[in-house]
Amino acid sequence: MVTLIHTADWQIGRQFEPFGPEDGPILAEARLEVVARIAQLARERDVHAVLVAGDIFDAQGVSDRTIRRLFDALSGYPGPWVLLPGNHDAALAESVWSRAQRLGVIPPHVHLALQPQPLRLPTPGAAVGGLAILPAPLTQRHTFEDLTAWFDGAETPEGWLRIGLAHGAVQGVLPDDIDSPNPIAAGRADSARLDYLALGDWHGTLRVNDRTWYSGTPEPDRFRANDAGNVLEVALPGPGAAPIVTPYRIARHPWIALHERLDVASDADRLAQMLAELPAQAVVQLRLSGRLDLAAHARLQQAVQRAQARVRALRLDSRELQLQPTDADLAALHADGYLGDVIAELRERQSGAEAEIARTALVLLADILREEGGGHP
Repeated sequence: MVTLIHTADWQIGRQFEPFGPEDGPILAEARLEVVARIAQLARERDVHAVLVAGDIFDAQGVSDRTIRRLFDALSGYPGPWVLLPGNHDAALAESVWSRAQRLGVIPPHVHLALQPQPLRLPTPGAAVGGLAILPAPLTQRHTFEDLTAWFDGAETPEGWLRIGLAHGAVQGVLPDDIDSPNPIAAGRADSARLDYLALGDWHGTLRVNDRTWYSGTPEPDRFRANDAGNVLEVALPGPGAAPIVTPYRIARHPWIALHERLDVASDADRLAQMLAELPAQAVVQLRLSGRLDLAAHARLQQAVQRAQARVRALRLDSRELQLQPTDADLAALHADGYLGDVIAELRERQSGAEAEIARTALVLLADILREEGGGHP
């Protein structure tokens, strides 16, 4: 039995500016840290090779230090690594790969699949002669021809496993809004007599067919329910036999998107409990809609602030949430007379072009009145 780790879309060097100076650098660092965990897993599982199906780097212009750190992270697994250029790190005439070669940082056990030609990896001790890796490296960011077509006629040694390695969009399988148009025929594994086709570009784990899989990115980087955060262990019994594919959850930071509609006070309390139970390393996008009274909103504010202090990152979008002060709210705030009129006007303006300004003003005014009057939500 020959075993592989299949991974892709590391996006080393990606920056997360929208998360600010506290969380952004930590999320960027996590992309390097997960590579070290992949190396540890490969060593523990004693696999024969690790295949990385493109987009190892997020951009051609990453720093020399980042390049060095990436190759240092591979040292935890001494077996062969095969790195394929993707659309973010295409094998241009001058590229991140040519810089890595000039820096002299590529160790002997790391193979750059920069050319569309078979790469032979012997597998001592296995029942098969070895792995014949058929790579389809991207030499530009976008192409409209199927770079895996040459796999069909590629000659490989008798008794060796035929493994395809590519980065792009399987036709008729993926949504239209993926990162790259680079096409891959849905039946390539069959037409090229592949024992396994390891793919990158789709950031979630996805089975196309028995022999064709996307591993997804090992560390999620967007709010999408596509089962990101895995690597795949691929067990190959022998030439022609169906592979056995096992996902391993390896991500540190789960990305969680929540869209909650709030209509009554108990909805806010339920959401507060949900926020309290989020994993500490979670990256959360919280979108709120509906309407709440001021007291319930104040409790929810506190719950959100506690969650923001506890989880890795929490981004709040409350533009669709309206505040509806009740008589009890106004009494607690002692907001009668002119102040009551101001609150009523702000409440009405939440449905127009100034909705966000009115809602923010209403929250601030309520907070000021509580502080001055000692009121409680």
